[in-house]
Amino acid sequence: MDANCTVTPSGPADQLGAATLERMAAAPRYNRWMFERLRPWVGRRVLEIGAGIGNMSAFLADRERLVLTDTEDYYLGRLRERFAGRNHVTVGRLELPAVDATLVAERLDTVVCLNVLEHIGDDRASLGAMYGLLQRGGRLVLLVPSLPALYGTLDEALGHFRRYVPGELSAKLAAAGFRVRHLEYFNLAGVPGWWFAGRVLRRRLIPVGALRWYEALVPLFRLERLLPWRIGQSLIAIGEVPP
Repeated sequence: MDANCTVTPSGPADQLGAATLERMAAAPRYNRWMFERLRPWVGRRVLEIGAGIGNMSAFLADRERLVLTDTEDYYLGRLRERFAGRNHVTVGRLELPAVDATLVAERLDTVVCLNVLEHIGDDRASLGAMYGLLQRGGRLVLLVPSLPALYGTLDEALGHFRRYVPGELSAKLAAAGFRVRHLEYFNLAGVPGWWFAGRVLRRRLIPVGALRWYEALVPLFRLERLLPWRIGQSLIAIGEVPP
């Protein structure tokens, strides 16, 4: 990992992706809601893959050890600035399915990979690489977009290769060696908005107005787990390395 190099980014290569991350940074209720759903599975020695500008990384900063990775110099620079002075946090480049040997030595008990796997052409090889990074009993905390019928211009603009269904995701995790501990849909309320913006309006960026409205209603959306049906804009999957 290039954890100690100095990066002076001029700007992101993926302008739409960076704009999306900036807009999501202005949705703290949504980010906290997502993390609260993931928190029970997160251990003490954590690697985050595709950390971006650190929207979710901020919730992981209290861990014993935190390694933040991305593929773009711009994001690596932003992460170094944001977490400067935190000796237990390291920032470095990681491009799956290639893995740096220094990561294996970190004795990781958790790999967090949120809205990243869909960007990778060879997701099977990348899941296998994540498996190899974890200690026995370690967990992969994974969040991916669900429901292929929602695939539209928003997905295309963000560079998504696919959206997942539960059976496909479970099979790919199992093929990589993981035992699937937990699998559930997340964000029911996001389904109609994503479909309308990406399939009907054919937008390439999440509308600011819609995001503000959504953020205001997050306390109501938290009640989705009480509903009798199970569907959502995303899938949360927890894969465990057998002890």
